[in-house]
Amino acid sequence: MDRLPEVALNRIWLSQYPQGIPADVDVTAYASLKEILEQSCERFAGLPAYSNMGVAMTYRELDQASRAFGAYLQKDAGLQRGDRLAIMMPNLLQYPIALFGALRAGITVVNTNPLYTARELEHQLKDSGAVAIVVLENFAATLQQVLPSSAVRTVITTQVGDRFPAVKRLLTNLVVKHVKKMVPPWSIDGTTAFNDALAAGRARTLDEVALTRDDLAFLQYTGGTTGVAKGAMLTHGNLVANLQQVHAWIARDFVEGKEVTVIPLPLYHIFALTANMVFMKTGAHTILITNPRDIPAFVKTLKHTPFTAMIGVNTLYNALLNAPGFGEVPLKQAKLCAAGGMAVQRAVAERWKAATGVPIVEGYGLTETSPIAICNTLAIKDWTGNIGVPIPSTEVAILDERGERVPLGEVGEICIRGPQVMRGYWNRPDETAKVFTADGWLRSGDMGVMDGNGSVKITDRKKDMIIVSGFNVYPNEIEDVVMLHPGVLETAAIGAPDEKSGEVVKIVVVRKDPGLTEQDLLAHCRKHLTGYKVPKLVEFRAEPLPKTNIGKILRRELRAPKPA
Repeated sequence: MDRLPEVALNRIWLSQYPQGIPADVDVTAYASLKEILEQSCERFAGLPAYSNMGVAMTYRELDQASRAFGAYLQKDAGLQRGDRLAIMMPNLLQYPIALFGALRAGITVVNTNPLYTARELEHQLKDSGAVAIVVLENFAATLQQVLPSSAVRTVITTQVGDRFPAVKRLLTNLVVKHVKKMVPPWSIDGTTAFNDALAAGRARTLDEVALTRDDLAFLQYTGGTTGVAKGAMLTHGNLVANLQQVHAWIARDFVEGKEVTVIPLPLYHIFALTANMVFMKTGAHTILITNPRDIPAFVKTLKHTPFTAMIGVNTLYNALLNAPGFGEVPLKQAKLCAAGGMAVQRAVAERWKAATGVPIVEGYGLTETSPIAICNTLAIKDWTGNIGVPIPSTEVAILDERGERVPLGEVGEICIRGPQVMRGYWNRPDETAKVFTADGWLRSGDMGVMDGNGSVKITDRKKDMIIVSGFNVYPNEIEDVVMLHPGVLETAAIGAPDEKSGEVVKIVVVRKDPGLTEQDLLAHCRKHLTGYKVPKLVEFRAEPLPKTNIGKILRRELRAPKPA
C-alpha cells in the first residue's frame, strides 16, 4: 500500500514530533531500492561507503562491484527477475556487494543466518525456492549437507578476506583457515569463488531491470505468530517506505555524506538490514563489525572510529559498558545510539547515558513491518520506558480480541498499518490471514498501552516468544527438537531472565527414560539448533505438565515461581 487509508486515525502522537518531522512521507519518491542505491553511488562516489577490519570501499567501488555481481547473476548464473538468492555470511564487505548486486538484477534476496544448523538451513532453502546462494566458506560444510534436497544450482563461495588488498587477503584467509581452523572440511562440485564471479561480471553488461514498488525485494524469514519459520514478503515499496520514514525521523540530526555509523548487528537481521540501507541513502560511512561477540576487538575498533551513530541491542550496550577500555572510546561526535529487537533495561540505559552522554533511543518493529513502526525521537534526553510513537505515515492502534479499539491507557494488542507492512507470508495464505484484521491492521502479538500523547508501552508478549540477545526464539521449534529425543515424554520451552542476553531458553521436561540426563538433552539440542536457541536451563519434573482442557501445555504456569 502506498497511502494511508482516506479515513485516518486521529493521530494524537503527531504532537510529540519535533519540529521539522513530517506527519507523512512521500513513499512514491523512488520506485525501488535500486534507484536509491544508484543515486547514492553517484552523489557520494568518492566517499567511503563501507569499512570492515580496517579496509574501506567507496561508493564508486560499491557501484562497480555490485553492478558486476548483478551482471554475473544474470549472464553467467542465468538468474531471472524474481529468482531467489540466499546470502549466508556475517558482516563482511562482500555482503553489501552481493545484496545490492542482486537487487539491481531484480533478484529477491533471502537473508540466511550463517549459524543455522542443517535442519534450519534446509527448511529455509526449500521453502524460499532459492536457486543460488553466496556462502562464506566457514559454513559451506552445513550447506553441503542440504544442497541435494534444495533447488540451489549456483553456489558462490567466499573467504573472510576476499575484499581486502592482496597481502592482507592472503594472510587473513590463511589464518582463518589454517591457524584458527575455522573452516570445516567441505566439498561441493561446481562452485564459483566470489572474486571470480566479480571478474566474470565485469566483462558483462548488467541488463537494466525496471523494478516497481510491487516487486519482491526480500523473503525475510521469521517465526511470525508461531514457531514455523515463514518468509515475510517485503517488497521494494515496503523497504523504500521504511527508508523514507526513518530518514525523515533522523534528517534533522544527520548531515548527508558526513556521518560515520557502526553496525555490529548482522545484516541478515531485519533491523541491521534496514538501518544499513538508511545509512547508505544518507551517504554515511558504515563500519561493519564481523564478530561483535569479540568485545575486546570491538572496543579496539571503536577506539579508532569516532562514530556518529550506532545500532545495537540491550545486551550489546551492556557488554560494552562492562568491557575494559570502553572508557577510552571517543564519543564526542556520537549523535545516535539506537536499540531494537529486545527491551532496553533501565539500568543499562542509565549507565550508558552516564558513560557516554548520549541516550539510547529505543524503537519497535517487526520483520513484517520492514521493521520500524514505532520509535522514540532523537530529542529524548533519558530512557523513557516506552517504545515511542508511530513514525511518519504509520498508524498504530491498541485493539482487543474482536479487533475493536480499547480506551487510551488500557491494555490491548499493538496493531500496525502503513506502507512498510509486508504483503504477507510466502506461500502461506493461512498464516497471513491470521495476522491481518479485516480492515488491514497487522496484529503484532505484543500487548501494550497507548497514553494520551500517543506514546506506546509494551506490557507483555501475547506470543510465548523468547528473545535471546534480540533474536526471536519460538518455543514450538525448541519443543519439536526436544521431543525428537526418545527419552522425552513431554516438554515445554519458556524464557528465563538472564543478565547477559535478556532471556535464555529453559526447557521443562518429563522423562520417558529415567536415565535421561541434562547433558544428553543439551548434546541432542546442539545437533539441531543454532547456538542461541539451545536451552541453557533444564528442569525435570516427575508430574505431567499443566495443560488446558484441550491438552495445550500452559507455559504461563511454568513461568510462574513454584510455591515453596
